[in-house]
Amino acid sequence: MPPLIGAGFLGIQHFTPPWDVFFLPLFNLLIVSYRVIFSDFALAIIVFTVVIRTLLAPLFVRQIQSQKEMQRMAPLIREVNRKHKGNRTKIAEETQALYREHGVNPAAGCVPVLLQLPLLFALYQALIRASNVVTLSAKDAASSTFTALQAALPGIVKIQDVKDAAGAVTQIQYSAPVAGPCNLPQFEISNFTHFLPLNCQLIDPLKLAHPINTVSSWLINPISGQHLNLAQVDHTFAFILPGLGFALSALAVLAALLQFVQVRMTSPKPNPDDPTSSTTNTMTYLFPLLTIWWGGLFPSGLILYWVVYTSYLIVQQFRIMGWGNLFPLFGWQPGFVPAPETGLVDRSARRELATASNPGRVPPPSANPRPGGTQGNPNRPVSRPNKRKRRGRKR
Repeated sequence: MPPLIGAGFLGIQHFTPPWDVFFLPLFNLLIVSYRVIFSDFALAIIVFTVVIRTLLAPLFVRQIQSQKEMQRMAPLIREVNRKHKGNRTKIAEETQALYREHGVNPAAGCVPVLLQLPLLFALYQALIRASNVVTLSAKDAASSTFTALQAALPGIVKIQDVKDAAGAVTQIQYSAPVAGPCNLPQFEISNFTHFLPLNCQLIDPLKLAHPINTVSSWLINPISGQHLNLAQVDHTFAFILPGLGFALSALAVLAALLQFVQVRMTSPKPNPDDPTSSTTNTMTYLFPLLTIWWGGLFPSGLILYWVVYTSYLIVQQFRIMGWGNLFPLFGWQPGFVPAPETGLVDRSARRELATASNPGRVPPPSANPRPGGTQGNPNRPVSRPNKRKRRGRKR
């Protein structure tokens, strides 16, 4: 297949480099999942997520393996920090030497993290565009630019007014058309970009005749009977906080719990001697809280993507590193979870490290002591304690 070089390729009539080089394949893949596979937008997001995760699996496997190796190297790194305490240059040199010796690249986990951000942003844009619902401020809706856009693009339909607490109209929601002209000058203005018809960025086999149905047929609240709209903030499985109007989404809470498990599995054990340990521990709890906050701001389809994405990553991590450092969890250590690996240092070296860090401490005896001072040497003859020979009475 020839490369995508601009507008007109396979029916794509609107192409804006360099963003569309990344966005258009994802957007078309999402529509493929919707139209060809299930015609259900929730299932389309799930399939889309699994496909993307599978394609990027080699990168993430490398990231997980690097995190596992760095956990096993933690005792060696701590010893370097103890040995050269206060000498940052020497610590950096010795640490890099350890990384080279064990073939560990600390930056190996950065590429997958960097890839997540454009993926999330592209999916957010795809959800907004697929919903065909555009929200304008009252000022933009009354502008001459929007009046000219309405005249040039038939099919723009007003949905509702959004009012503030005083009853004044602050925003207006419109429905954008599926088809229409694709190169109007108003589409270059950020406030009116999302009025671009869907078909302008779809290849010919995926052209739509009707708007995408973003209401899930199977994600339904059994109490209220309301279906989840994936293009809007979750109000179906949410509790609206009184006085704030913030939607505490159950879907976002589930995503936060999964994210906590995923991060906890790969987080290093707390180390009071490491100044970065407290920061890492804080991030373990901060990111899930941010996910709950985002659940009240972003479309629920994006949160569904994050739920599936994190679940896939947890399974992938478990296959490579087991439970990692997930347990003990708030003091709970289930019996079916084996003890995590302690590192690359063997038992005798760990005793030496412990003695070096605590000079007044007596090292513990060997696990299998032998009498007569023959600890750890099974080939040495065992001396027996002297016993007085018992003399029998002559008869």
